[in-house]
Amino acid sequence: MRDAEDAVYRTLSRALLGGRLAPGTPLRESALAEVFGLSRERMRKILQRLGTNRLIELVPNRGAFVATPSLAQARDIYEARRILESGIVSHLAPTLDAAACALLRQHLQEESRALEAGDRGESVRLSAHFHMLLAEATGNHFVVQQMQELVSRTSMLVAVHESGNAMQCACAEHCDIFDTLLKGDGEGAARAMRAHLSLIETRLKPRASSTALDAVALLRGLWAESTAAAE
Repeated sequence: MRDAEDAVYRTLSRALLGGRLAPGTPLRESALAEVFGLSRERMRKILQRLGTNRLIELVPNRGAFVATPSLAQARDIYEARRILESGIVSHLAPTLDAAACALLRQHLQEESRALEAGDRGESVRLSAHFHMLLAEATGNHFVVQQMQELVSRTSMLVAVHESGNAMQCACAEHCDIFDTLLKGDGEGAARAMRAHLSLIETRLKPRASSTALDAVALLRGLWAESTAAAE
């Protein structure tokens, strides 16, 4: 049962992170339950999970809606990330072990494959996960907790306000950060991280409202593709 919920969560998150659903689009619990063949109770759990990760907004007595991230929040959020993440990579550079290096290298290969496939939703997800892997490599629960909060606040900012071709830049910037870590260059890694996060911030631009799409029809199609690929 949990596997089915995870599969539905992945389909929804990829649609959201890929910018396939316009900000503010209502996500009706009953309609989604019918699309994915789940009970309303299980669908509600998935929507709550998406809300916890700030991919959607849960409004009491109104329901769930695609998140509408504000560019006005970006400056403070990215400043916080620059402070925290430059410290993370500076700390990791002299201590990163072989297992963590292998994990990061494998992850960068996954980023490259998603980029080549043109899968924007997966690219945005993987881009965020790169930063979480670095936080987890510190072995510090409090660092990971703070990163989860900050990354969750920026994923939809990127999905909504960054152009589709920007993921290529992000992937290359991640490789630069990884290269400095391999050299054990803490100061260089911190500079590379600060530059990367500043460049993301500059790539966020106001966007015209997306053309309204039938969310149910779109998600039904994505779910059919997902289940066919899994067979």
